[in-house]
Amino acid sequence: MSAVVTASPSITGRSVPGAEKEVLAQLQVAFGSKLKDAKIVRERLVELVIDRADLVPLCTYLKDTLGFEHLSCVTAVDWKDRFESIYHIENYYNGCMVQVNAQIPYDDPKIATLTGLWHAADFLEREMWDLMGVEYTGHPNLTRILLPEDFKFHPLRKEFAQEVDRQYITRRKLRGGK
Repeated sequence: MSAVVTASPSITGRSVPGAEKEVLAQLQVAFGSKLKDAKIVRERLVELVIDRADLVPLCTYLKDTLGFEHLSCVTAVDWKDRFESIYHIENYYNGCMVQVNAQIPYDDPKIATLTGLWHAADFLEREMWDLMGVEYTGHPNLTRILLPEDFKFHPLRKEFAQEVDRQYITRRKLRGGK
């Protein structure tokens, strides 16, 4: 009895030359006009700008079709007129990383969670909700992770007055709070 065994590609930890061009081309074919901007920033780094509604389908495609298995970073930026939730997603096989910038309206800071795709999103999204106030809808445990539960503000927003933070924490410590 002979069985045909196909060898799976070995992960060498070395980048595949030109992988970013192939990844960008596949994303442009699959998502076309949904990509507000798509470019190669440098070798092995592709940057995409999308609307928040396209986040889950795009990330599902990255994971299931293109093999991007690691969500290494979730952060947010307050541009005063909008928020951006930024994701760094990596493919260890070809050494390529995709940075996804999802634009969120300032008056409705909500975006779908990626905890269903990557468990790493759990704590990263909680941190951004805690510090920036972006709500990740569908998140299983969207609670404060760094600041006290009764803290009423999101200190990384541009509108946050820095003096409020210092006074609040000082008063808590003086009352014996943690």
